[in-house]
Amino acid sequence: MVDDDQYILDLLVTVFEKEGFQNILIATNGAEALSITTQKKPDIILLDVMLPDTDGFTLCNKIRLETDVPVLFLTAKTTDLDKLQGFSFGGDDYITKPFNPLEVVARVKAQLKRSTKTPAQHVRKQIYDYTYFSLDPNMGKLIVNGERIECPTQEMKLLLYFCEHPNRILSKLQIYKDVWGEIYGGDSTVMVHVRRLREKIEKDPSRPKWIKTVRGLGYIFEVDTKEDLL
Repeated sequence: MVDDDQYILDLLVTVFEKEGFQNILIATNGAEALSITTQKKPDIILLDVMLPDTDGFTLCNKIRLETDVPVLFLTAKTTDLDKLQGFSFGGDDYITKPFNPLEVVARVKAQLKRSTKTPAQHVRKQIYDYTYFSLDPNMGKLIVNGERIECPTQEMKLLLYFCEHPNRILSKLQIYKDVWGEIYGGDSTVMVHVRRLREKIEKDPSRPKWIKTVRGLGYIFEVDTKEDLL
């Protein structure tokens, strides 16, 4: 848990311990948080945005160089732009203050449940190979242009979902329900994750070859099965 407000940290620690969580680590600034992340390898991170030595968005970017565990922003910044920034910098969820501590616990549990169900745990044998990039769901490995690319769990699950549903128009509502497993939370979550995937797998993200937008309907993962998929 990363927050410069000791009252919030004490409150959350108390609630999480009552819910059975153990080994809860706390930090009050970005330097402490990054050090703990590097040394202790936490399973999940609750991250405030406004910290005394940095902002949470910048810190999340640095954390993503160390780990792809779920990061949940917990912040008083409530605008849609703030939320979009949070997702674009690698966040997996965005909780605004004031908050219900039990809701925070529920969201953490949901993220932990999803993050432990990585693509490698599904019974799938196929490697999706599109020449320029390939996805091995059994190993949880994404290779782009011959190089392995680190991919956060939620982006990996979204890419796997597209690979499993080629040449079909998929609405944002359908994608969110199937990949996030929750009641629809808005277009921004899906849009940001799609943009981040395009930046990883597309030669020209502004003119995507695979993940294409179908105006007013959603997205389509366009594949020529004879040429693209080996």
